[in-house]
Formats: sequence, C-alpha cells, structure tokens
Amino acid sequence: MRVVVQQAVSRLKLPKPVIHTSPREDLVQVVNVPTWMWVERGAWGPVTTAAAVDGLEVTATARPRRTVWSMGDGGSVVCRGPGTPYSAEYGPKASSPDCGYTYRRASTSEPAKAFPVSVRVIWDVEWRGGGRSGTVPGLAMSARRRLVVDEVQAVVTS
Repeated sequence: MRVVVQQAVSRLKLPKPVIHTSPREDLVQVVNVPTWMWVERGAWGPVTTAAAVDGLEVTATARPRRTVWSMGDGGSVVCRGPGTPYSAEYGPKASSPDCGYTYRRASTSEPAKAFPVSVRVIWDVEWRGGGRSGTVPGLAMSARRRLVVDEVQAVVTS
C-alpha cells in the first residue's frame, strides 16, 4: 500500500505559486503603509491524481491549506488562504482582510536595494484506495521575488 500511495503523491502536479502584492509588483512598497499579499486564486484548489500497482489503485487529492510568507526583513506571515487581491474599492491605507504585512524600514540597505520575499503554499494530501484512506500532510510549493520598499516623506509649505 505504501508504495502505491507514494507513487500517487509523487504524481501530483502542484502549481507553483505566483506572488502578487499591492501596490502592483512593479511599484515600490512604502514603509508604514499596509502591503497586501496574495497568490493566484486559480491555483488555489484541489489537485487529484491516481496510481496503480499490482491492481491496487490509489487516488490522491491535494488541497492547499495555508501560505507562509517570509518578508525579507526578518518578519513572517501565515495566511489561511490565498490572500485577497487589492482593489481600488479599498483605501490606500487599508489593511488586507486576510493576508498583509506592514514594513517598518526601507530596503535601501539590502543587496539589490530590495527585500527577498518568499511564499510557501502548504498542501495536505488525502488518499483513498483498497478500502483504506489516509493523509500526507505538509507538501509545499514555493516562489521568491524581490520587493523594493522605500520611505516617503512629506514637506509642508505654507
């Protein structure tokens, strides 16, 4: 049984996450302004495959459970879902309802003047076959990108 379960799990084609932030990824994030983070919602769903060995077939279904973000400045965030894409409906200082972070310092002193941000999507697998079932927790897919964070200061004149 173990061999066919391992074979089914190894055949799962889990999607690589794509990191999105607000403001847009090509723009600079700002110190003390909430950054929204999310991964593609289209890739946030079950993935199923099957394997058979000596007439015993096992079906394995992986489901994403959470995202674990490393923000590059020593901070981390765990989110229960893919995160919510930012929309103009929200104000520029609004925090994400489910997956956000606020930088407290700029990335100007970092290599490439950007923080190395990474996300791991954690998947749990449920399998069934031969009258038995079980779980394989903790499969992960990850992605990285650099995020520029800068300070904005206002000058008041009368």
